Amino acid sequence: MSHTTTNPSGVTETSPSSSTHGNLIAASKVSGTSVYDLNDKKVGSVDDVMIDKSSGRVAYAVLSFGGFLGIGEKYYPMPWAALKYDTRLDGFVAAIDATVLEDAPSYSAGESVDWADEAYGRRLHEYWKVAPYYGL
Repeated sequence: MSHTTTNPSGVTETSPSSSTHGNLIAASKVSGTSVYDLNDKKVGSVDDVMIDKSSGRVAYAVLSFGGFLGIGEKYYPMPWAALKYDTRLDGFVAAIDATVLEDAPSYSAGESVDWADEAYGRRLHEYWKVAPYYGL
């Protein structure tokens, strides 16, 4: 199914539907999706997703927790395999609580992350106890 729009220049454009029905979700709809702990308590949201350019697989969801109006917010890269979508909550569920996040790999706004650093990738997967996406 596609969606047709007219851009500001008057050109009609057809794009894939951004629907979230079925097993697929448009990348534009993932950002902002709520993240819940195992007790169905909202703990944050997906800020971004990192996609492997070669395989096309989603490697990580970058989750945001804490802060107020973007100040003091921390970003936690989590392997995509550590998240499970729950249709009842219309969001993702992960084994997250304050103690898990305390030592989780994270970064602050404005801080750069070397996504190509293999040691960093290993650390993320080991911390969240999931197999690397590239080893599947």
